[in-house]
Amino acid sequence: MNQFLVAKKEEFHKAIEFYKKDIGALRTGRANTAVLEGVMADAYGAKTPLVGLANISVADARSLIVSPWDKNVLKDIEKAIIEADLGLGVVNEGDKIRLTIPAMTEENRKDLVKKLNEKTEQAKVSVRQNREAIKSSIEKAEKDKAISEDDRFRFMEELEEEVKKVNEEIKTIREKKEKDVMTI
Repeated sequence: MNQFLVAKKEEFHKAIEFYKKDIGALRTGRANTAVLEGVMADAYGAKTPLVGLANISVADARSLIVSPWDKNVLKDIEKAIIEADLGLGVVNEGDKIRLTIPAMTEENRKDLVKKLNEKTEQAKVSVRQNREAIKSSIEKAEKDKAISEDDRFRFMEELEEEVKKVNEEIKTIREKKEKDVMTI
């Protein structure tokens, strides 16, 4: 068994999970609370995730409601959402914030696919960096006579198979998200 790959396999899993979470924030045509997951508000002197400051719920297919537990942070939450530049309509209703999701135009959809492609490339870069780290470990082990040349070739082959599998999973996730974004 390839101990180098086993030791770093979790890194591939983390890259995929981060990618899923990252693209989950890309909005489709309907309301989804995941859009606000990465938003941090300056509240109580520290950057705090919105989920730690307010209840976030889907009001209907086109709007979200953000109801802060402490009304004193309402302005901070509003400011954070506006600065996050998510393309949402922000309306402060005094005790809560209503976010309206505008209808997606063809241009919006194409822009979102561009963002999706950028995030996909970032995920692939992360996978490549992990591959390079494992590859270096294998080569160093061979150089230090810890493994044979045959082992090195076998380990490299197993590594490439794993990378191919991970990249296929990223591609599948990307295609599904693109379909969601482009569906009217």
